[in-house]
Amino acid sequence: MSEPKQVVIIGGGISGLTAAYYLQKEKQNGNLPIDIQLLEASDHLGGKIDTVQRDGFTIERGPDSFLARKESAARLAQAVGLGDQLVPNGTGQSYILVNGKLHPMPSGSFMGIPTRIRPFLFSGLFSPTGKIRAAQDLVKQKKQIDGDQSLGLFFRRRLGNEVVENLIEPLLSGIYAGDIDELSLQSTFPMFYDFEQHYGSLIKGLRKKYPMKKPKKGEKKPSMFRTLENGLGSLVNAIEDALDPGVVQKNIQVNHIEKHKEGYHLLLSNGTVQEADAVILAVPHFAAQRMLTQYEFMAPFKEKNATSVANVAMAFDASAIKKDIDGTGFVVSRNSDFRITACTWTHKKWPHSTPEGKVLLRCYVGKPDDQEVVDLSDEEIVEICLRDLNQTMDITERPDFSIVTRWHDAMPQYKVGHNERLETITGEMKEHLPGVYLAGGSYRGIGLPDCIDQGEAAVQQVLDYLQ
Repeated sequence: MSEPKQVVIIGGGISGLTAAYYLQKEKQNGNLPIDIQLLEASDHLGGKIDTVQRDGFTIERGPDSFLARKESAARLAQAVGLGDQLVPNGTGQSYILVNGKLHPMPSGSFMGIPTRIRPFLFSGLFSPTGKIRAAQDLVKQKKQIDGDQSLGLFFRRRLGNEVVENLIEPLLSGIYAGDIDELSLQSTFPMFYDFEQHYGSLIKGLRKKYPMKKPKKGEKKPSMFRTLENGLGSLVNAIEDALDPGVVQKNIQVNHIEKHKEGYHLLLSNGTVQEADAVILAVPHFAAQRMLTQYEFMAPFKEKNATSVANVAMAFDASAIKKDIDGTGFVVSRNSDFRITACTWTHKKWPHSTPEGKVLLRCYVGKPDDQEVVDLSDEEIVEICLRDLNQTMDITERPDFSIVTRWHDAMPQYKVGHNERLETITGEMKEHLPGVYLAGGSYRGIGLPDCIDQGEAAVQQVLDYLQ
């Protein structure tokens, strides 16, 4: 019997953990004799997933959910025994803060794009001129564009500036923490370009692809997101528990990767060398470039930037909130003077996260042009959030406690041309670094299901390479 192949996964975020879990399944099923090693530079697995349990609250310091329609995350949760702990989000009115006032999100909108006319016409978010301009999407000629374009350019062309600035931009910038006039359409929402080409209209395309029925009186809209009863950290723990002893090694950084005649040598921070027949780089783009600095084709990863963000969870007694707004939260238009970018009323969006009689708010800061806010003290960030919140809510007391979380260089920016640059790099890797594969939020999607999909894809690439 041949010696088992050595597969090393670098990075213990959700992409790396997914790869380790499904590779182990392949090994257990007898599909390939392999030894698996997952190396994580810190003492924390899960990457940006970080759940805190405190005083009966379940608080997410990173992502709080995943899209239900992207099935890989729920499938993974079920595979590790957490299927019965999946929880849908509480639904309710969400808002956009424009010109100092909270406006209800028009019902029937998808990522800010209207699919029903009546709620859009009666919205106070737009002037009559802005509404007429957006309606031109229904008759405006499609424009064939070779190559990529920015989200901002595309949506302004289809729907006009008002809809972009007051509705689409706050939503999309909240997801990517970036400037939509620089972010790539083809790397983020290529389906919108396809709608324009196939249907001649975004609105028509959305109506066909995602038909939204008008809710009956008193009926709540369907839940789009899922999380786990004990937080997303429970998924990380369950995957780690499912892995064989010795697979995971924490506090070990890979400093350099060298190609040898027989596979690869990984130079580790503890002074040792790890041999590998195949490598999954489940790390941010700048870390991948640092490990492979000898290859010029990796240089674009050094130039690609990532923004920093921070969030603060604040717990209150319900009596402290004098102006309790019916809804799940709001995003902030970038032409406002607020420093927060959004606020989730977590106790309403995720009722299981908060004890009875308590309130949990989560605010976000860190606009692309306000990066310095991330490095302010905890106290300063809390004060900024309370000051902004009190322009829309009447909070009479200090929070019982607050938890500030900073994510430095954590939001990779998929700028125009991202897909082409990535294809060039992965093509060079296939030629010069066979058996080395990329997975994670820097590459083909930042949401949890996207990262899980990439971990699964990397497993298939390893199997194809080693078999």
